[in-house]
Amino acid sequence: MALFIPDDELEESFVRASGPGGQNVNKVSSAVQLRFDAANSPSLPEDVRMRLLKLAGRKATSDGVIVITANRFRDQPRNREDARARLDELLAKAAIRPVTRRATRPTLGSKQRRLAGKAVRATVKASRGKVSTDD
Repeated sequence: MALFIPDDELEESFVRASGPGGQNVNKVSSAVQLRFDAANSPSLPEDVRMRLLKLAGRKATSDGVIVITANRFRDQPRNREDARARLDELLAKAAIRPVTRRATRPTLGSKQRRLAGKAVRATVKASRGKVSTDD
């Protein structure tokens, strides 16, 4: 399932980054903080929204806003791309519907192998009895 999030639903703010940047680190706001209001987004189906908020974990606020901070790179455009790529990755994971497990019964062969293993174990343990000392 392909999801499309319009740009007007994303809010970007730029902050000063810690880490690499040399002298620029004190002058340029190169880190990107991307906010996406997943709880109120009309672009998301309800099941995807629930999985997304669960997958986001600590990145999601109590209001359902996902906040992604990207400061891996020294320049702003690459950090913007990184933040959007991480949001895309989260959305792609959330779009995958989990396969529900159907209960099955064990096969006859697996039952027989299990019982044979138990029988071998029982004979090993039975042979560990006390040694009689009849002199």
